[in-house]
Formats: sequence, C-alpha cells, structure tokens
Amino acid sequence: MKWEPVIGIEAHVELKTASKMFCGCSVTFGEEPNTNVCPTCLGLPGALPVPNSRALEAITQIGLALHCQIAPQSVFHRKNYFYADLPKNYQVSQFDSPIAIDGWLEIDVESVTERIRIERAHMEEDTGKSLHQGDGGRIHSATATWLDFNRSGVPLVEIVSRPDLRSAAAARTYAQDLRSVVAELDVSDARMEEGSIRFDANVSVRPQGEEGLGTKVEIKNMNSFRSLERAIASEIARQIEVLGSGGTVSQETRHWDEQLGATHSMRTKEGSSDYRYFAEPDLLPLRFERETIERLRSGLPELPAERRHRFEAMGVDASTARTLAGADPELRQVFTDAIAEGAEPGTTAHWITGEVTAAIRKSPAFRIDGARLAELLTMIDDGKLSSSGAKSVLSELGVTSAGAATVAARLDVLQVSDTATIESAVREVLAAQPESANRYRAGEEKVLGFLVGQVMKATGGKADPKLVNEILRRELA
Repeated sequence: MKWEPVIGIEAHVELKTASKMFCGCSVTFGEEPNTNVCPTCLGLPGALPVPNSRALEAITQIGLALHCQIAPQSVFHRKNYFYADLPKNYQVSQFDSPIAIDGWLEIDVESVTERIRIERAHMEEDTGKSLHQGDGGRIHSATATWLDFNRSGVPLVEIVSRPDLRSAAAARTYAQDLRSVVAELDVSDARMEEGSIRFDANVSVRPQGEEGLGTKVEIKNMNSFRSLERAIASEIARQIEVLGSGGTVSQETRHWDEQLGATHSMRTKEGSSDYRYFAEPDLLPLRFERETIERLRSGLPELPAERRHRFEAMGVDASTARTLAGADPELRQVFTDAIAEGAEPGTTAHWITGEVTAAIRKSPAFRIDGARLAELLTMIDDGKLSSSGAKSVLSELGVTSAGAATVAARLDVLQVSDTATIESAVREVLAAQPESANRYRAGEEKVLGFLVGQVMKATGGKADPKLVNEILRRELA
C-alpha cells in the first residue's frame, strides 16, 4: 500500500516587546535565572494582568502579513493544565475566538508554488523554562530539574497551519518561509537557537487517495530546520512501519532525539476538552478598530515572497532570488546599490549569495559596498579579471576602501587581453606540443582543454581564457 503523509505545523513566536504580556517585567534573553519576575508572571495570589498593547499590534501585523482576517473582537481564555514550569497551573491563551484566522502562506516545493492555509494565529503567554541537570541535559536522563521563570509571561504568538503539507522537505520550507516573514516584520528575533521561534509538527499518514485523516502525532524538541525535516521524515517512516505491520498509531506527543535520529513517546496527546478552557475573568474582551488595522496594514514592509518575485522579474533565477530575498538587509542593499551602478542582476545576485556570503562567514568584519562590487563584476565582463582573480580581489575589497581596479593591479591579477601577446604564447605552446596539436586536428576535441591550460601556464594565469580559446582554435585550423 502507498501512504501519503499529512503534516501541520504549529509555530510559537516570542515577541521582542520591552515587557511581558501581562506585566512590566523585562523581556531579555540570557539573564540570570529568576531575575525578570514579579507576582503577576509568577502567578501569586491577588496579582492582576494588564495586556501589552504593543504585543497586540505585533500579532495583528503577523496576521495581516499572512493574509488572515483580523477579528473585530477577541477573547482571552484560561488553558488549564498542571506542569512544573507553569506557575499559575493555567496559561492565559485563546480558544474559540483568536485574533487572526483563515490566512495563507505560499511556498515553493520542487519549483511548484503551493498555498499552505493558516488556520489561526492567537496570543498567549509563554511558560517558564525547565533546566534538566545531568548527562545530556535531557529529561529522561536528568538527576534534577531546575526552573527558570524569566520566560514565564513573555508574549507568545502561536501560528497554526492547516494539514496541507505532504513531505518533510515541504514542512522545512514552510517553517523557513514563515520565520522569514516574522523576521521581516521585526516583531521577533526569530532565532531558533535562542528559542524565540519554535516549531511543533503534527504528523499522520493515510492511504494514498483517501480524504480522511489518520491518527495525529505531535513532535517536539526540534531546534533547527534540519532537525525539523529529519524528525518529520523519521516519524512518517515509523508510522508507515507500524501500520504496514498491522498495528495502530497512538495519538500522543513524541520527543525528537537528535543523536538517535528517532522520536520516542513522551505522553498521550490531550484534546481541547482536557484543558477545560473558560474565558479569563480578569481580562476584558479585545476590540480591534478598523482604523488601527488599516494603519498596521499600510505599515507592513515588503515581505520575502513579494521581494522574491521582484528579483525574479529582474532576471535572477528562482533559487538565487529566494536566497537573496531572505538575506540580511545589508546584503540586499549591496545588491540594490550594485544594480544602480549598472551591474547585471543575475550575476550580482549569484556573487552576493555565493562569494560575498562565504567571505562574511569566514570573516564577520568583511564589508563591501554596491559600487565596488559593480566595478569588480564589470571587470570580469570586460575580460580584465578571471573568476579566480576576481575572488582574490573580493577578499581584499572587504578589508580596504580601495576600488577593484586598484586592488587588482596591486595583486597583479589583471588578465592579459593583448591579442599579440596571447598569439605569441599560443604559437610557443603549439610548437612545444606538436603531438597534442595533431590529436586535436584528428578530431580529439578534449585535447583543447589541455592546450588552453598550457597557454594559461605560460602567461602566468593572466591570459583571458576566452581569448586563448579563440586564438588556439584559429591557429589549430
């Protein structure tokens, strides 16, 4: 039997507001444990919540960017469950009246654009953080668990997709594109390594061609996009094996173990009735004025998908356009400035996402402006620099204010484009390699590459390879 995966993603986005969702405690990553806390976020008796207006604007921006409808009225609820990192024994969240509903995000899967529906985006407060002591820092091997409540009460937006994803690779693309949208809005650091954006996956499989859904399993503890893809692929394979051998899949939450490359059971999966939702009595319903929504809509930046389509219209190939659209704003400005100086968009995009990005990773202090990059690319087009020579020049441009021509002359990597000089070198090589010349004339085309290499060697690698190729063919004829 052929099986079809059905995947939905729940994203949890910590907002980078100055204070927490319902109190004035600071939101700062990396502080000493239990220093950014107060009676409200610790759930002490008598402490009352006050909603963070900036957080409410931020979730509205997220909803608008994801083409959601913004509800004119929304209500906070208490989600009741008992866990050590939840000091109140309930989480202030939303149930049947979220702030944003019925949106979508388009992603490219194997060169095909797919629209992934967004069910909802709702506002809630984050929990505390459990610090497991012992080998590996995992709960199953811990000798003790410490609790840090600095994160408790941080504004958290949960974005829930419909089960529209059909592969682990598509789920990774969706997560990456969603992260890019959030980062572009500048409402969150969106750093997986710091936990400011986290993804859970709901995975099931069904016989191919069927419309019904199989039993859903939730996967947690995926702290990178690679882990997300690996965990989902592993869970799909596990469920197919279970069903293929006549077993049944249990509805549960499973933990991804990066080292083992497999999921293992954590607990049975709760349903909404288990949480005993009821309206939060200490908070009034939220009302969103049309003027406020339109003000936030008009202030949205150009989003990655829009930017990608703009780059493609300029002649940048789809893959490079996607990478550049999600790149650092400084790199995108280099691209814009280089194009303004007359550089060809496709070539410029390839250099920025390739060589320039590699140089920055090698040395974070590397900097180059669009004008000097355009000068470098023009020198390549004019035959003044080879590809390898241009890379050497680029390395120097990142640590100097000099122009590309000046650096190329100093490094002595300018190509020889003088026809007479190259003709002389070609004739010397053909005279020294009569056997190779005869093999080429006899129809052995691949020998030409060897002869080009000999001419380049004779000119110290400075000859224009294109011109060498043309002159060699002419002389051999």
